[in-house]
Amino acid sequence: MIQLYMIKKVFPILAFSMFSTMLGFGLIAPVLPLYAEEMGATGIGVGLIFAGWGITSFVATPIMGRLSDLKGRKRFLCIGLLSYCILSLGYIWAATVPQLILVRLLQGVAAAMVTPIAFAYIGDISPEGEEGKWMGYANAAFFGGYAIGPLIGGVVAEHLGINAAFYSMSGLCLLASLAVILFLPKSSQRKMERGEHLSFKKMSASSMIRGLFSFRLAMATGWGSVIAFLPIFSVTYMGLSTTLIGIVLTTGMLLMTLLSPLGGRIADRFNRRVLIIIGNIIFIAYLALIPLTRNFWQLLGPCLLGGIGAAISVPAASALIVEEGKKFGMGSAMAIFTMAMSLGMIIGPIISGGIAESLGTISVFYFASTVGVVGGALFAWFTR
Repeated sequence: MIQLYMIKKVFPILAFSMFSTMLGFGLIAPVLPLYAEEMGATGIGVGLIFAGWGITSFVATPIMGRLSDLKGRKRFLCIGLLSYCILSLGYIWAATVPQLILVRLLQGVAAAMVTPIAFAYIGDISPEGEEGKWMGYANAAFFGGYAIGPLIGGVVAEHLGINAAFYSMSGLCLLASLAVILFLPKSSQRKMERGEHLSFKKMSASSMIRGLFSFRLAMATGWGSVIAFLPIFSVTYMGLSTTLIGIVLTTGMLLMTLLSPLGGRIADRFNRRVLIIIGNIIFIAYLALIPLTRNFWQLLGPCLLGGIGAAISVPAASALIVEEGKKFGMGSAMAIFTMAMSLGMIIGPIISGGIAESLGTISVFYFASTVGVVGGALFAWFTR
């Protein structure tokens, strides 16, 4: 009862923190390439600007996760949100492309102190048997911000100017940081003593950790490939407008956001391992069907399928990582899970770019579906 009362009290604060961070990430997505081009950025420069956030987040996440296990969650959330707020104004301050890249690199470190640690806090206080439910809600907040961010950012920039998008991102994170400072109690997790410090090498020996990392990496690689090359496929083979492409990209993510709470509840009632395998198969079907589509409505169908597959598998996987976090440290376990997603979003577009140049755009989706098969097979093998 105490845990249930606690999570109902603090979950809105943590959800708002994750939502604000990811909304800010998505909010500037439509305007950042234009902003960088105005500074004279080349294609490589734009790529570095976008990759910088993910690279530093990937490197910093395990460090912040482990430190939060030792020192507590709240201080890292406060520092991360305040840093994110200040760095959001750095986009306006930046006068050159290298300065813009620096802002993105630093903001990736700040993000590593927010989302994985907020997930860890929720994992700490999730009542036993309800891990899927609360992870489902947490994933809805996380992906919801990412999904609607580009839409809001485009509208704000169009009517109020590009700088207004950066001010909006800063203001949201300031509100979230104030909410954490004023209303979030310290996490009730048992802090790990240095004497029982477990290395990531030892944690990686866990079959479940290996399986979940493989699944998450494969799915993120698929997402990254689709985000990078679905617009090119849509224009080349269907002649779709940018508005229709935006609808296609947003629809699957929004459906996942809406269905994640339901997926979490299902994960508390049925075998989570089986749900991950089923959801992954549906997601693979989504990737493999994309090259067969020839118009907007045909393309929308697989994207809806992808949202359903992710809504079934991701909350179940998140619930299993909570169980592992109780053994190895919640921050550390969530860090591994987040790293897998960050790595997939980095390598997916890079490898897909090489495949698109050598074999054509359509081959990208067959590559992504093949990675999904391998990731699902590894998950099933490691967790057998």
